This record gives sequence, C-alpha cells and structure tokens, in this order.
Amino acid sequence: MRPLDGLPSIKFKLGAVIIAAVAVTVIVVETGVRAGVSPVISAVAAGSLSLAMVQMLARGMTSPLREMAAATRVMARGEYGRRVTATSRDEVGELARAFNQMAADLAEVDRMRRDLVANVSHELRTPITALRAGLENLVDGVEPPGPEQLRTMLKQVERLGRLVAQLLDLSRLESGALPLQRRPFEVRALLEDAADESRLHAPHVQVSVAVDEPGLWADGDPERVHQVVANLLENAVRHSPAGGRVEVRAHPDRGRVAIEVSDEGPGIPEEEASRVFERFYRADSARSSSHGGAGLGLAIARWIVDLHGGDIRAERRAPTGCRMVVLLPGATG
Repeated sequence: MRPLDGLPSIKFKLGAVIIAAVAVTVIVVETGVRAGVSPVISAVAAGSLSLAMVQMLARGMTSPLREMAAATRVMARGEYGRRVTATSRDEVGELARAFNQMAADLAEVDRMRRDLVANVSHELRTPITALRAGLENLVDGVEPPGPEQLRTMLKQVERLGRLVAQLLDLSRLESGALPLQRRPFEVRALLEDAADESRLHAPHVQVSVAVDEPGLWADGDPERVHQVVANLLENAVRHSPAGGRVEVRAHPDRGRVAIEVSDEGPGIPEEEASRVFERFYRADSARSSSHGGAGLGLAIARWIVDLHGGDIRAERRAPTGCRMVVLLPGATG
C-alpha cells in the first residue's frame, strides 16, 4: 500500500506521517480515558497502533528504493528488463523514473552491442560468399582460370578489406561523424559493378541494370554508395524466387539521382514499411532470421544515405515485390 504517493515531496510525506502518528496517539488515549482504561494500557495501545501505522506508511514510501535495489542485483547479472514502480510524485518517484530510463538505456546499449556482432557478420558475408563462389567455380572446372575471373576475385578481396575498415567505423556512422570522400561519380559504372557482384553469388536470379539518361552522375562517396546498392541487391535476390528478376534503375529526379532496386519477392507488409530502416530491426515475416535477415544492411544503408543528405524509402511493387528507392544529390561529369 502506498497511500502517500500523491504528495509532491518527501518532506510533506514525513510531516503527514508525524501528524498521523500524533493523531492516532491522541485518539486512542482519549478513547481509553473515556472508557476508564488505565492510562498505561492506553499509552501502550496508542504507541503500538502509531508504530504499526508509521511502519505501513514508511514501507510505501521506501518500496521504490527496495525495488531499485532488487533490480540493480538483477542488472548486475546482465538482465535489463526489470523496472520499478514509479507512481510517487516526490523525489523518490523521480529517482525511480530516472532508474527506469537508465535501465532502458542500458538495455538498448546491450542490444546494440549484440547486434553489432551480427552486423559485422552480415556485412562480411557478402564479399566472402562472392569470393567463395568464384573459387569453387575455378576448382570445379566450371570456369577456366583467367585474368577476368582473377580480377573479379581480387576486387572481392579488396572490398572485403574495405568493409572491415568501414565496419569498425559503425559508432561514427551512428553519430554522423564519419567523413565522406565525396566526389562526382558515374552512376552506371557503380551499378554495373554492384550487379556483377550480385550475379556472382546469385545465379538463380536475373539482375538487370538500366540508366534512363546517358552520362548520369551523382555526388557522393562512391564506395559507400556501392555499399548501399550492394545491400539492397543482396536483400532483393534473397527474397526473389528462382528465375525471378531484379531490376536496378537510375534516373534524374529534380536535380537529384534516383536509384531503384525492384524485386519479385513477397514484398514488405505495410505495417512494417516504416520500420525496415530502423537500426538492427528484423521483421518476423519478410525478413525473418531463417532467410538470413536484412535489417542490418538496410539500417547501414539508411545511415550512409542520411550522411549524403539523401533519402531512402521502401515501396510496394505491383503485382508483387518490393521497390527500394534511394535519392542522392546529382552532379555533372
């Protein structure tokens, strides 16, 4: 029981406890005198009742402190889901609310720490998978070793090294403090490179590239934009059926460059379309962990696009599928 929660200060609560104890004592003694009870017995009864009432009120006042102590012991074991009751309006209630906020922040930090490991694995898997596919083709004799195949695998190794360095900058990406090596770059060349990598490890899906305007240029960091397109292509080919088609299209859009990646997969449910770019968000249906997950790559893509001052969104594609649209600043070659 916490009958004093409505009082705005602990000083008022202490005053209320004292007044209540005095009132109970006076009432019990006065009642005993009128009933002819011995003053000693009346005093003992009054003291006992006052003590019981003070104990009840004090227990309600200090219960948030006991809850916080118990929650702290649980948090020391790495469990951050415990919360304390914060209905009091006094200083103890403010402390309880601050404690709950601290526990929520610690839980978020712990979740991001665990997701960071998954993020690293997700980002490194793409070039490793492409490199492995190329090596298996050479070992199995599917393709004869030649300069073109070796150059493709060398590009994957180089990209792997760059990705390792980039993933170490995730904390700076989150704060927006990671500097971009911005320069004008040709959009078609970047999209063709990303599509070639995608075809290497997803031969069951047709990947096509179309640029509406010849010589279309964008302004940004081509390596990080490449990372965005590669992430979008990886998600698209993963959710496309065998024999499906993934289309990468670029066109000018009111002074900016729009890059669209469309697939023929199940699409993203409308209720999740606004959340797919949340940091480390993993949907249960279209992006479940059984299909490898896509929330990490989309979160990083959102980070990079935001740093460029651009925009990224998900749209439904008729009759089925998903369309990811990236808007970047335009440039002239």
